[in-house]
Amino acid sequence: MTGLQDEPRAEAERYRAAIDMAVYAEENGFDTVNLEEHHCAENGWLPSPLIVAAMIVARTKRVRVSVTALLATLYDPIRLAEDVAVLDLVSGGRFTFTAGLGYRPVEYLAVGKRWEDRGKLMDELVETLLAAWKGEPFEYKGETIRVTPTPLSKPHPFFLIGGMSRAAARRAARFGLPFYPPQHQPELEEYYNEELERNGKQGFYLHPGEGNSMLVVEDDPERAWPELAPYFLRELQEYGSWKVEGIPRPSEEDVDSIEGLRSQKRFEIFTPDEARRELASGSRPTAVLHPLAGGVPLERAWRQLETFSTEVLAPIRNG
Repeated sequence: MTGLQDEPRAEAERYRAAIDMAVYAEENGFDTVNLEEHHCAENGWLPSPLIVAAMIVARTKRVRVSVTALLATLYDPIRLAEDVAVLDLVSGGRFTFTAGLGYRPVEYLAVGKRWEDRGKLMDELVETLLAAWKGEPFEYKGETIRVTPTPLSKPHPFFLIGGMSRAAARRAARFGLPFYPPQHQPELEEYYNEELERNGKQGFYLHPGEGNSMLVVEDDPERAWPELAPYFLRELQEYGSWKVEGIPRPSEEDVDSIEGLRSQKRFEIFTPDEARRELASGSRPTAVLHPLAGGVPLERAWRQLETFSTEVLAPIRNG
């Protein structure tokens, strides 16, 4: 969720609405609720995804809850192993995450870690998680410890390695973990598979959704564009301000107008009929909604979610 409010009571309403929307999504046939993580963000990007994930799994029974991506290197490895184990138990194995390094040095500074150490930190973290979740004693920093509780999922809670570099692909293959880049790179997929074979490991490359776009459903898209554009721009301009030289990311192009928004296609606005045809035809295999983007007012966000559920998803599911 994004859209930091000046008044804490208003921000509290948005957080509560996010939880309620997750419950509504489960009740109306959605498969996954996805969270993200960023720190020191001007627009209120979610900084505590594990806490929000815990709130969601406690109020749901079926829907999967995912963090894509969890900035795993910012966490203490043992605490993260414990927190994910508890989430795995409470959710019945419905919690997943993509372990990411992030791309903003300030986030490392904020938690007292060195940006330059991020690769080493990720290697140590993944090794610790996999050892801790076995439920057996293991050596950690010169001492023998045992982490409890033991997760429900076997051989361990499901997670993926994220990234867009050969180093990330090598890391995923070395540990025999799935690899999930934010955008598809055929040469990186090939390299990952080669590294799996070289290491004698099994894994898979998860293809990101084509276009990486958010589906918005409105009765009158032409009227909705100027009304919603300020919120979309607020989110995309914040994201674009985090550019780091040498670290490519999808959808980081400069955009400052409705025309730019529409051509970028990070957000796409359809009528219910158009959205239904788009999904039913198979041209868009997955619908991703972000109703709270950039501070969209709650009433408007709820209307979008309910319209998609009743006028798009339900008719498709009911044949």
